[in-house]
Amino acid sequence: MTYKDLGYTDQLADYRIDQELDSFEIGRIILEHKDRYIVKTPTHEFDAELLGNLRFTAESRHDFPAVGDWVSFMEYDEGKALINAIYPRLSIIERKAPGKSGQIQIIATNIDYGLIVQAVDRDFNLNRIERYLTICHSSDVSPIIVLSKVDLIPNSELLFITNQIKERITATPIIHVSNESIGYNQLEEYIEAGKTYCLLGSSGAGKSTLLNGLSGKEEMKTGEISSAVHKGKHTTSHRELFVLDNGGILIDNPGMREVGITDSSGGLERTFELILEYAQNCRFKNCTHVHEKGCAILEAVENEEIDKKAYINFQKMEKEKSHFESDTQERKLKDKELGKLIKGVKKNRKDSKY
Repeated sequence: MTYKDLGYTDQLADYRIDQELDSFEIGRIILEHKDRYIVKTPTHEFDAELLGNLRFTAESRHDFPAVGDWVSFMEYDEGKALINAIYPRLSIIERKAPGKSGQIQIIATNIDYGLIVQAVDRDFNLNRIERYLTICHSSDVSPIIVLSKVDLIPNSELLFITNQIKERITATPIIHVSNESIGYNQLEEYIEAGKTYCLLGSSGAGKSTLLNGLSGKEEMKTGEISSAVHKGKHTTSHRELFVLDNGGILIDNPGMREVGITDSSGGLERTFELILEYAQNCRFKNCTHVHEKGCAILEAVENEEIDKKAYINFQKMEKEKSHFESDTQERKLKDKELGKLIKGVKKNRKDSKY
């Protein structure tokens, strides 16, 4: 194995020299557990933690390592290391942190492709696919839709589902796979050595089975499909990066019940490109596309030029985006006020000494 096999690029090499980090070792985060990390190099894996200065100067979640990150580190004992810097990220797949107002959760970093896995028997949800597409588009990550467990439904039903997707989503590959290894050859055509692929989907969608199928070995233990709920017994409990023997780097993720939107960089616009094209013809520049007369989007929905369900899903995610941005601004303001308060207290204590 080489650094290139792990996804190392010329840009990262240039950054290492420019920032005078070449005296430190470099590796990639393959596993994260609270404040501990596993850092992988072509020859070793290290149990690592953050250098104190890096930990205490962190201002947000973005300042901490995540699975997929390249980091600079020093080994202080056999197999033990301290991380002293995080390299610039090519991309960040993130979502709204479940149950936390105005906060984000990083799913993985430095991703080239997002494999959106949906089980066709029970897990299939087109609105959810559009959510995953949005978080991929927000990070300039190329999405691939993977319909799993296709052996559990009739071909006619699979064709119906596939056509549903194509009517609402264009220019995104759709691949059919099953637990019986159907479709893996087609998916492997998209796997490139040195590129990183992130598995996205709900619990029980078949992500771990997909990982095992692509790796050719049992990286994650999976149980037989339950006849009652059509779900495997295994559930991934953490994020982990694997380097495939046949090329490519794959990140497995726990199933996501919530896919909250944080989008502020054009993800919604790219996912719902057709809707936004119609918006340019609205009578008013500040049209909400909800009730205005002369709204080109509403007219297109009424004329069935825009799928009504896609329009409703777009409206829902647009509201989520606005709420998240509002919560984020409010949180920043509170943090700023708290910072001023702390500085004031420190100043008063200093003045009282004299």
